[in-house]
Amino acid sequence: MSPVLSIAASLSPDVRQDIGIQVLSRSRPISHIAATHQVSRKFVYQQGDKAQQALDESFVPSKGDDKVLFHLPVTKNWLYQLILGLVLICHSSYRNVVELFRDLFDVSISVGTVHNRLQSTAEKAAEVNQSQELSGINVGLQDEIFQADKPVLVGVDAASTYCYLLKRVDHRDEDTWGFHLLDVMAQGFNPDYTIADGGSGLRAGQKAVMPEVPCHGDVFHIQQQFEQVVNGLARQAQGATTRCIKLDQKIAQAQLMGKMTQKLTIRQVQAKRREAGLVARARDVKILLQWFEHDVMTLAGPSFAVRQELYDFIVAELKQRAGKSYPSIRKLRTALHNQRDQLLAFAGVLDQKLADIAQYFELPLQAVRDVCLLHRKPNTSNAYWERWNLLHRQLSNKFHEVIEAVGKALEQTPRASSMVENLNSRLRNYFFLRRSLGDDYLSLLQFFLNHRRFLRSRVPERAGKSPKELLTGETHPHWLELLGFERFQRA
Repeated sequence: MSPVLSIAASLSPDVRQDIGIQVLSRSRPISHIAATHQVSRKFVYQQGDKAQQALDESFVPSKGDDKVLFHLPVTKNWLYQLILGLVLICHSSYRNVVELFRDLFDVSISVGTVHNRLQSTAEKAAEVNQSQELSGINVGLQDEIFQADKPVLVGVDAASTYCYLLKRVDHRDEDTWGFHLLDVMAQGFNPDYTIADGGSGLRAGQKAVMPEVPCHGDVFHIQQQFEQVVNGLARQAQGATTRCIKLDQKIAQAQLMGKMTQKLTIRQVQAKRREAGLVARARDVKILLQWFEHDVMTLAGPSFAVRQELYDFIVAELKQRAGKSYPSIRKLRTALHNQRDQLLAFAGVLDQKLADIAQYFELPLQAVRDVCLLHRKPNTSNAYWERWNLLHRQLSNKFHEVIEAVGKALEQTPRASSMVENLNSRLRNYFFLRRSLGDDYLSLLQFFLNHRRFLRSRVPERAGKSPKELLTGETHPHWLELLGFERFQRA
């Protein structure tokens, strides 16, 4: 085989496609394209012909829309699978399922039939849920969602997204949370720690039945509350500025008409004094928020001790600005004061991981922390690469292993229950279609969410795998097959 032919044969489909597009667009001479890819002009023309053929076929009117592609053996079991797929995959209501069966299959079923089929499969789903061993969960994310004013308790594994708890309850107090946590503990649930918002019932319930397991604070919720306070103060300051502008206009108009402006001038002085105070307060609290987000609560940040000092400083500064007229600041300051240890707990976990890395590679802790702080900078900036080169020279042959280890430590140190919030958003799509939730329906929903495979994910490792496969490291049959169905496959 000639070198030219071997190069052409090794080109990926994407490269061949790009060559074909360049030929059709006539953006470059054929000889230049061939020289760039080290292939013959004939090969380039061939790719152009293929691209043209594909383009022509795309615009040819279809003649085979009515052609029978395959025959589907429609059995009762297949229809039952279709019911499950419509409800669980497509989020269809029961009445929409009935309508589809009528219009596309000329099959008459009732809402009761749909309900009964789901309930019968839910029993098998509940068995699978209860048989799952949960000792592999290191960090549990816990929250509450509401459906028709009734709370639903939710628990998710931070690493695999496996939902280990999904229960509709009448109350969300200590006893209720404790009772249901005991159930999952019987399945081996014993994490290093959990993450939750400031819910008193949730935290009290966990402390009662799992006293040795810490419950860290959820960074997302407190930052959201902080942002709301900042936005509220900004609106007040803007309103004060608008009132000053209007008073200035009234005074100018009165002066043109030769009227006395003493009262307006007094109001103007008072308004400007109030405006100055509100603008300064809004500016100061916004700066405190920036410090809170970028220095205290950021993952790649200073040591635990430094974070504590900054945290206490921010709380003290908020106290000085939380007068009687600013209840939102007082509420925020109180929340920060009460949740200090829980919110900063992640920093203690990260510090220990960095210390372990330093010990393993026999490096000073500060060197490892410097690698950690590198992650604060965007990798598209000059500052990032200047720091990268400096650290590379300092750590020599250990650099790449250290930066990889630090990266994993950061990835595996969750600060927020955002994953459970993500699950809550998906659950709402199902809850929206139902007036009430039963245990059977939630068991089936929990089973489905844990055993369906991700089509795509921002985390590459999750794509093509189910939460259960991510949790256990073992593959399993399709979720329909786990429920006892035989899936249709084309011959």
